Amino acid sequence: MDKDTAEKLYEAYYMKVFSYVMTLAGNRSDAEEITQETFFRAISTEKAFRGESDSSTWLCAIARNIFIDEKRRSARQDGEPGEELPDTDKGIEEKLSDRDMSLQIHTIIHNLEEPYKEVFQLRIFGELSFKEIGSIFGKTETWARVTYHRARLKIKERMDENEI
Repeated sequence: MDKDTAEKLYEAYYMKVFSYVMTLAGNRSDAEEITQETFFRAISTEKAFRGESDSSTWLCAIARNIFIDEKRRSARQDGEPGEELPDTDKGIEEKLSDRDMSLQIHTIIHNLEEPYKEVFQLRIFGELSFKEIGSIFGKTETWARVTYHRARLKIKERMDENEI
């Protein structure tokens, strides 16, 4: 990739990729590092963008893979299994203003099983379309819609159980 193309790609998609990674990492420092690594890989890789999806979807897929690799690496070093990703919802957004309630809601989202948690976060925090979410997972737009709506139902169920 030539320098001008790389600069345009970076300028056009940095904030979108960074916002997406923030939803995954929940930590500004980690998000900045993963975002930088994402653009480095996208620009320096032998495998060029084939244009089969939107550029932002391609970059978010690279970022997601880097994030998962980092979580696995960290888990191996800490001796912990698994990879957890963060989450949230629109009907819930009004309730997020109350700090205690916000913590309870985020705890519910944190404990949500995959892929519901990640799909929900991508839609709410990453502001991605269902088509983009489906593409990241290698699934259809319909799969992303169904998964998101199931995630919302699970969150609302758990909120009702906890009387939030």
